[in-house]
Amino acid sequence: MSKIEIKDLHFGYNEKDDVLNGLNLSIERGEYVCLLGHNGSGKSTLSKLIMGFLLPSQGSIAIDGVVLNSETYNDLREHIGIIFQNPDNQFVGQTVEDDIAFGLENRMVPSKKIKEIVFEYASLVGMEDFLSANPENLSGGQKQRVAIASVLAYNPDIIIFDEATSMLDPSGVSEVMMTMKSLIGKKTIISITHNLNEALLCDRVVILNEGKVVLEGKPSEVFKNKEILESSGLDTTLSMKLIDLLKNDKSISKENLKKVEDALWELTFKM
Repeated sequence: MSKIEIKDLHFGYNEKDDVLNGLNLSIERGEYVCLLGHNGSGKSTLSKLIMGFLLPSQGSIAIDGVVLNSETYNDLREHIGIIFQNPDNQFVGQTVEDDIAFGLENRMVPSKKIKEIVFEYASLVGMEDFLSANPENLSGGQKQRVAIASVLAYNPDIIIFDEATSMLDPSGVSEVMMTMKSLIGKKTIISITHNLNEALLCDRVVILNEGKVVLEGKPSEVFKNKEILESSGLDTTLSMKLIDLLKNDKSISKENLKKVEDALWELTFKM
């Protein structure tokens, strides 16, 4: 049984236009899936539906075989955590420690146990030395790591990263990606992004366009499909751009071009 099973999913914010048009997708337990697509392709809407913030107009989402609906979403939501693009929207405490502890306190976890859990997950994301700090004084990458620790502390099975690095500088992106990498195989991860470089870490890339899955597979397979990437409004990888430039250089033999192309792809997927 798949961890998440999505069948014939439809949803629209008005009666005329559907954002999702019969989307089908299965995600296995412990899998790291990256959803790619241009703005308006349905990525973030799908995350809200999986979280139970929205309910589909047609079709179904099942988690561990339990269909998400108005009667089950409260219970199922206990198994899912989400990291948004702006970590400031997730802070509720005056200190890092308060923020990580917030969800545990709501679940009536004993105070002594809370201290242990907070330190454990702050250490996991490299923020154990900032427990007394005000979140407002942290860098973007540090804030996002605290947000991740806050979600991890209540131990959800599924974690959704919804454009979690889109507002960060390169240093912050690197910090969050390293944290995500440490979770591979331990959690079921869904990363929603438009950045192809972020998707190199994942087990499977799923490309959405006009509310449907138009391509899915391993990054090494998907990122070589230039036509579908471009028709879906996505940029191509640096390797693909370099290969296209070299193909226009008539001084390079086909044999050497093939060697360079193979080397570039190998470097791309060696993360």
